[in-house]
Amino acid sequence: MKPILSLAAALLLLLPAPHAGAQVSTAALAAKLGAPSGKPFSPAFTVNGRIVTQYEFEQRLALMSLLSGPGDHTKEAINSLINDKLQLAEAAKYGIAPNPKAVQDAMDGFAARVNMTSDQFLAALEKGGVDAQSFRDFISAGVVWRDVVQGTLTQGIDISDAAVKDSRALSLAHGAPQVLLSELMLPATPDYIQQTGPLAEQLSQTLKGDKDFSAAAEKYSASASAKVGGKLDWVALSNLPQPVAQAVAGLNIGAVSKPVLLPNAIGLFELRGMKDAAPPPPGQIQVEYLEYLIPGAGTPAARAEIARLNARVTACGGLYAAAKGQPKERLVHETQLLPQVPADVAYELAKLDPNEVSTNLTHGGNTVYLMLCARSVVENPQPTLDEMRNALFGARVAALAEAKLAELRAQAIIQTP
Repeated sequence: MKPILSLAAALLLLLPAPHAGAQVSTAALAAKLGAPSGKPFSPAFTVNGRIVTQYEFEQRLALMSLLSGPGDHTKEAINSLINDKLQLAEAAKYGIAPNPKAVQDAMDGFAARVNMTSDQFLAALEKGGVDAQSFRDFISAGVVWRDVVQGTLTQGIDISDAAVKDSRALSLAHGAPQVLLSELMLPATPDYIQQTGPLAEQLSQTLKGDKDFSAAAEKYSASASAKVGGKLDWVALSNLPQPVAQAVAGLNIGAVSKPVLLPNAIGLFELRGMKDAAPPPPGQIQVEYLEYLIPGAGTPAARAEIARLNARVTACGGLYAAAKGQPKERLVHETQLLPQVPADVAYELAKLDPNEVSTNLTHGGNTVYLMLCARSVVENPQPTLDEMRNALFGARVAALAEAKLAELRAQAIIQTP
């Protein structure tokens, strides 16, 4: 299920918090629906008279559990189902029904984001207990809501030239801060996730201050930084993979992030400091790196090979020489824009300077000898006024859509049988 987990952030954007107008609170529903009822087609609750069955709830709960990593999946499932019923009802007012081709296109798009076909994606969901129709229903509500938004909320939006120019000036003036972090990395492979998921959630809620975090990192963290209490050096926020950057950007100094799901790992991060840096030129960060796979992760032979490489290799060119005669698939050379780099690899690269090495990752039973060759900024053309206008238009529509859904939720009558 690892590829599917990378969709969590995108999907959770569709799950706004409940509003006070509901007659039954999300917390009350969560307490009542926390365990399977054994009656799958009995009503679980209603939204403006539209029934949500126990089966729908249990399926959405399974979907949120697969996609979201650690967290309160019961409340996420309830919020998501309430949104679905409100979106479908609003669409019905305008005679809008799910278009089968649009739904299939949206499902294809989700699958493509994790390099899977729709059939492969649905098969993976079904292994996790989510049937294809339940996922299709989730997508259908989003598709009709998009049509409602486009048909009713986009009329009359006017983005002035002055607003476009102000937005571009602000984007070019924004600095690139640096952060001082401590990390606590827990394994999240299928063998460990049932234990480490709840532990990560518990630690994120109970760790207070640097002393507590350092002690926990020394005790639990699987990263090499555990021996120094998880403490890392300063790193540019823009060098971190997006899930980590989002988790730490809003923290106060000394606070601990919520669990961050990375491939094969769950990370907790303490923000120890933040400082501004000079803004880079407009563009994207590009990294060049080598991955050399060492069989038998954690074995004496693997540790001996790491020691041999550390003694011989001082630059990326030297790693080619050290790997001479090995199968070519063991040494991979990548040059990628940062958003294209797998999140776990990007996180390790963020901690490295050129020609430095990390051995914190494993892949298929192999230790990954990861060496950063170069980090650079690839300049982008300055956005045109039309491109900036389109971006502002999209942001304005998204804000109006969120406000409309919040209004519908505030007015909704939500009841239990």
